[in-house]
Parts: sequence; C-alpha cells; structure tokens
Amino acid sequence: MSELWGKTDAISETAAYYLERSKVIQSNIANADTPGYVPKDLKFEKCLDKETLKLKTTDPKHIEPEPCDKAQFKVVELINKIAGYDKNRVNVDEELGKLAETAIMYKTMVQSLHVELAKLKISITGR
Repeated sequence: MSELWGKTDAISETAAYYLERSKVIQSNIANADTPGYVPKDLKFEKCLDKETLKLKTTDPKHIEPEPCDKAQFKVVELINKIAGYDKNRVNVDEELGKLAETAIMYKTMVQSLHVELAKLKISITGR
C-alpha cells in the first residue's frame, strides 16, 4: 500500500514544509520594526527508513539508521545577520524574496500532488 501512496506522501510532506516556512517568513516580515528581533527560518530534516537507505552492514559495529515516522521541521534563528540601529536583524527585501520563492515551491508541490492524484484516479477508474 505504501508503494501506491509513496510519491504523494513525499510531495505532501514537502508542501507542508513550504506552507510552514511561509508562516515563519511572514512572522519575520511582521516583526521587521520590532527592536532586537532575530529572524527565523524553517529547516527541513527528513528521517530515512532502512528501506530507503539500503545500507550494507559489513561489520557488526556498524550503526543501523534510526527509524522515524515522518519529516521534522525545525525553526532556527538566523543570528548571523547584520543588526540595524535597533538591533533588529530583519532584511525585508530578503524576506520578501524568500517568501516569493517559498510560494512558488508550494504551488509547484500542490500541482505535482494534483498530477499524482489524477494518475491514481485514472488507474482506479480506467479513464
């Protein structure tokens, strides 16, 4: 059954990442005038299962990958940014660029999901 939904699961996890990332970026833009605010970003860390990795264990001391259920999103502060006179590190132009990129990627993932679901519908109904 996982073979049937494998691609759609991966696409929907990626779309969920871009949706959450857009919320974090919007929060950065909303706090552009807040003194001392440090912008944040969302990092996507995908855990891989044993079937995905297909690692060979040639030595008993090799470590097996730890299984996990789904992707993990982690909010990180971008402290390496240059602070302004009010110690705010948000660059609105940069954040707007990241927001546009994220919106494009989210739309692409949704369209890909639509295509995959259409393929499933065709395979089920035969039309």
